[in-house]
Amino acid sequence: MAVIHHTTVKPTKLELLTSWLPSRPWYERAAGAPQLAKAGGFRLDDPEGEVGIEFMVVTDDDTTPHPPAYLVPLTYRGAPLPDAEHALLGTMEHGVLGKRWAYDGCHDPILLTQLLALIEGHTQAQAQSLTDTPDEEVTRAYAGAGSTAVASDTSATDTQDATELLTQNGGTIRLHRVLRPTTPLLPPQEAIGHVTGAWALPDGTRAHASFATLHPSPPA
Repeated sequence: MAVIHHTTVKPTKLELLTSWLPSRPWYERAAGAPQLAKAGGFRLDDPEGEVGIEFMVVTDDDTTPHPPAYLVPLTYRGAPLPDAEHALLGTMEHGVLGKRWAYDGCHDPILLTQLLALIEGHTQAQAQSLTDTPDEEVTRAYAGAGSTAVASDTSATDTQDATELLTQNGGTIRLHRVLRPTTPLLPPQEAIGHVTGAWALPDGTRAHASFATLHPSPPA
């Protein structure tokens, strides 16, 4: 169970993201620095209790009724993740835990393993800011046979609106980086598993969308 510490973090997560987001191919702002606000998300527990796992939703420029929203899976570690310098957002000084290394979680095997466990129903999403409190807005479903895992030799591939990774059985995990509210809330027809979540709009209403989908291997 992850313990949520209400303390200072320097630089803040949003400060790290402000310099990192414009480098992503799925980032949509044409010019100017991001104007980010934390709008939602959830956490997952690391069974070993060593790695912080967060699926954060940030909005960019809240002057519009529906500002662009981005899903940013993050992991926080007490030491560098080997061979993952390319995925490092930066380091932060945590008021309780000390120095923490913040990573794009799509490159962190702990996050990917726990995301699949969530899709398959083996773990539960937790509230972002409360200890030992399930996030009831997060829903998941799985129609596959048995469990799967990320392929050991795969690497994360960014598209114009998602990050994709291959599973051991030739399927694909797709993390939807650009979140678009949908009503009714339905996953793609070809998906065999999905996770949906919510975030706040500037007017106080809640938006919902698929955060991640699991797709089967293509027909032979």
